Amino acid sequence: MTMLEGNRQLITAWLAGADAQPGAVHAAWAERGVALLPLGRRFDAVRVPAARIHAAVHSSEARTVAAFLGDWLAGPVIRDIRSGLGPYYVLIAPDSAWGGTEERLSTDTFLGVPRLGHPVSMLTRWVVPPTAPGDLCDPAHLSALLMTAETLKAVDP
Repeated sequence: MTMLEGNRQLITAWLAGADAQPGAVHAAWAERGVALLPLGRRFDAVRVPAARIHAAVHSSEARTVAAFLGDWLAGPVIRDIRSGLGPYYVLIAPDSAWGGTEERLSTDTFLGVPRLGHPVSMLTRWVVPPTAPGDLCDPAHLSALLMTAETLKAVDP
């Protein structure tokens, strides 16, 4: 097993541990490529409209957005791709502060989380996959990114 494969197994186990029955999560990933994970235990998610992310990045091209978010947020981001307007879900720690206007999803909410590796689901995909167990985005970085989007919108309507 390579170091990357070993790390992927650790990350996968950590993600699956968000659910009280991690075996069911692994089965869902194997069967459908996506599993519904409860929020509020291992991570929360901030739902950001695609238009806000694309305004901040100045692009809607998938590779450009992924590279930018990977550098800026330095943590995992999922995108719902059922439509071109599909939102981005920025994963943050459950105990972290969030004061932005975007909706924070937490306890009593489930998020479709794709399996790591080759995408299978046509509904959701990793834009920025986690690089280690517990790897999450800093909400302050997300807030700064979204302020950039607002500034650009005001300057370039």
